[in-house]
Amino acid sequence: MVLKKKKEIQVDAFFLDHRQLEKLQRFSKAEEQNLASLLLHCAQLSNGIQQIQCIKQIMPLVKTMDQMSACNPMAKACFDILGEVYFSLGAKNPLKKVLASSLNSLPEEFMAMALKSFVCCLREELKTTDIYLYRKVLDNLACCMEDFSLGRASVKNLFEEVLQFLQKSLLGIREENRKNHGNCIVQTQLMHDLLIAIKVSMTIVQKLQENIQGSLWKHNESFVWQSMCSLLRSSTNFLMDATLLQTVQTTSGLAVILFTKAMYEPAEELPSLVSDLLLGSMKHAGVPSWFVSICGSLCTEELPDSVLLFLCHGALAMLEWKNGSMCENGEKLLLDIASVLLSLSSELKDSSMATSLARVLAIWTNSALAALVSGSPNLKIKLNGNSDIIGKLLEYIYTHWEHPLDAVRHQTKLIFKNLLQIHRNTITGCNERSDPFFARLMKHLLSLEWHVKGKYASLGCLVECVGTENILQLDRTIPVQILDVMNDQSLAPYASDLLETMFTNHKAHFTLSVQESTWIDQWHDIWVSPLLVILCEGNHDQTTYIIDYYLPKLLKCSPDSLSYMIRILQASADANLGSRNTRGALGALMACLRTARAHGHLELSNIMSNGLISTECIKQGLVHQHNQVCIDALGLLCETHRSTEIVSMEEMQLIQFFMMYNLNNQSPSVRQQICSLLRKLFCRIQESSQVLYKLEQNKTKQGLLEDSTKRHPLGILQQYKVFMSSVCDRLFEVLFPGSSHSTRFSVLTILGSIAEIFSVPKGQAQVFQLDQEIDSTRVRTLIQCFASTFEEVKALAFGLLMKLRDVAFNLQDSESVDLLFQAAVDLSTSTKPYDCVTASYLLNFLVYHKGLQHICLRRWVKHNPQIDENTSVSTVEKNTLAVLKLLLVNVEEEIFQAKKSLLQAAASFPMYGRVHCITGALQQLPFK
Repeated sequence: MVLKKKKEIQVDAFFLDHRQLEKLQRFSKAEEQNLASLLLHCAQLSNGIQQIQCIKQIMPLVKTMDQMSACNPMAKACFDILGEVYFSLGAKNPLKKVLASSLNSLPEEFMAMALKSFVCCLREELKTTDIYLYRKVLDNLACCMEDFSLGRASVKNLFEEVLQFLQKSLLGIREENRKNHGNCIVQTQLMHDLLIAIKVSMTIVQKLQENIQGSLWKHNESFVWQSMCSLLRSSTNFLMDATLLQTVQTTSGLAVILFTKAMYEPAEELPSLVSDLLLGSMKHAGVPSWFVSICGSLCTEELPDSVLLFLCHGALAMLEWKNGSMCENGEKLLLDIASVLLSLSSELKDSSMATSLARVLAIWTNSALAALVSGSPNLKIKLNGNSDIIGKLLEYIYTHWEHPLDAVRHQTKLIFKNLLQIHRNTITGCNERSDPFFARLMKHLLSLEWHVKGKYASLGCLVECVGTENILQLDRTIPVQILDVMNDQSLAPYASDLLETMFTNHKAHFTLSVQESTWIDQWHDIWVSPLLVILCEGNHDQTTYIIDYYLPKLLKCSPDSLSYMIRILQASADANLGSRNTRGALGALMACLRTARAHGHLELSNIMSNGLISTECIKQGLVHQHNQVCIDALGLLCETHRSTEIVSMEEMQLIQFFMMYNLNNQSPSVRQQICSLLRKLFCRIQESSQVLYKLEQNKTKQGLLEDSTKRHPLGILQQYKVFMSSVCDRLFEVLFPGSSHSTRFSVLTILGSIAEIFSVPKGQAQVFQLDQEIDSTRVRTLIQCFASTFEEVKALAFGLLMKLRDVAFNLQDSESVDLLFQAAVDLSTSTKPYDCVTASYLLNFLVYHKGLQHICLRRWVKHNPQIDENTSVSTVEKNTLAVLKLLLVNVEEEIFQAKKSLLQAAASFPMYGRVHCITGALQQLPFK
């Protein structure tokens, strides 16, 4: 387990200008802390986090002030500055939210003074004339309306001025967008500003209804009325403008319905107006003249499909569908919206519009559910599963449940789920199991081929509605059929999700309806036994996908079923050991145990001590002729859900047994899995050893050791050390000259993991260190790996030697280094490419040796003025320069001026071998 470093939160600090600082200094007191001195101290902090802590002290200090301070000039000055600070901060700055939260608990006696200051600051904000600064003002208005009582009161006090600014911003931003036609960057920014302006307008109209209702209809010439007309006109224009972003049009559809709702009288006639708009049957005689003059473009007989979609969305989102508040007109509108949306499904083919349509249809099903709670009998008939609307919705679902877009598929599933609930709410006098609609739906879905992906999610929804038992009564082989589908990876996730829904629902049904505990046997027969048969005899792909997708979910639902699996599989393990092509009962057992342990359902020591599983059984798995069974058995030992779980003696002995037979596996993928699992084991040893060291240091915490071990921490640590030493012995034992490529790959990869995992951090005790296991013979063994014809073996050996560089050089005398260097130079002249690569690795390794420079100088170089023993150049640089000087006899001294010129010279050098060595050596030089 790797602990991620917690990301530090960055908060931009605020700063006060000279005038503000002077004002605070005038009122601050050095001898005691008052509000002015606290704000002055806060302003002088350059860290935003510290300023947050300081702001949190404001309210406790204000609450200690007496009532006379409410008219104190010092308090007024402080609230003026707090208002200026609040409106200067960015919308996403945490300081803004902290300040608002603090001011929400302002004592009542200071509220009037603070409100006056904030109103003054907001008024200044609303005077902004620069279109590109409108966004800052809009963000401030949005923040004021969001859980900030003082901000909301300020907006309410300046309601007319706020409406005026919103009109100005909507018109100004749109005009600026028109002027910048073709400038995509500027237009994109303006589009987002326009979107925010519409949203802020909606928020203010929604949350300050009383400001509108008080003066709207009494005086149609009032400023508020005219402002609302302007907002509605702008929203209508945006809705009809196909050149704007779709999000702007969608939000404008919401705004049109919201603003109309706020202005329209009588309210009960509003659904009829919206129905007429959607159906294109608007009769101007019955519509207020103000609406026709403002929204005339919406009153045409045929609106664009996208506009219809956005208006439907607006009606569903902005009108109230609960508690029967829409009455008969509302119910008709609900049905009309469904008809319009379903007619659009064949027209809107664009991916973004198809996604929007699916989302709006899902919203419609939610609204229908809300309306049915208190709806009329007529509505229930119109929304029954046998009705035309539900039939067309089902057609939409069948058409779109395998749509290429994830979003459409997700919404289609939600529509189907809600559709079932809609029908359930219309049923009277019968339950789901006897209902004809559900019966027909079940038969239809089950009759479809299993390759239809939409079938799985829909069946899952149906299971939740009618229950698994009701479906199994139609066909008891359904679980087996679904498991058979899982040999296809594209279907396996869908199938496993459906199976999980079914067996979870089935178990809940049994626990509620059956008193005796005998139901578990029936449940096992249906859901577990078919699984075990396939694990034993199924093909590799099918068993793999079942283990990955299905088995973890089954064990999560019923962890106790593991004992049943063990009992059944062990009973036939001796007779069904499996083969190279099938896992057999033994392989199935290893897979179940591994999965259970990895997900925390199994303590290996417990089942071994209880006799549920024997050491011999695991050993059989570790040497099984089916590669995956070996991997599962190894995974059982190495994988656990707790990275600090202590490794038992039995596990260590079994790992040693495994390494005797499996380091020479011929399958690359199996070798990689072996190395990966052993790495997990070594990480567990390392992390649990750190826990043991801490327990040893503080013996009062001995009780924290898990119950599975009663050994002394030092005893366990010693066993870890002996085990790791024996592992290294085994690895070096098989790493002899002439050993196979597969063995060398496995051994070098495992040794590399050990060297990396057990490296010694400063000040930390370490249970094992690989360099203590290294002697001169083992260093020579690793160097001999450079002679391998496989590049990956050379690379692994080089990487390992680099980790063990210091101890490796200490174990080599000068004569050995001399011989190695001579061999490298000789190999560099070879015409065989792999010899040249070997020379390159040898030279790249030897340049780190302190004595290499002297060997070069003594043998081939009479004098090298570029190398000064007294300079501060590193050993690696000196050695590399010396090697290059030796190899580049005929190259000008200017070759050392730049890496680029060195590589060009090396590329033109006539001898391939030396060019390869030079190129490798160049990588060590830190040229600028």
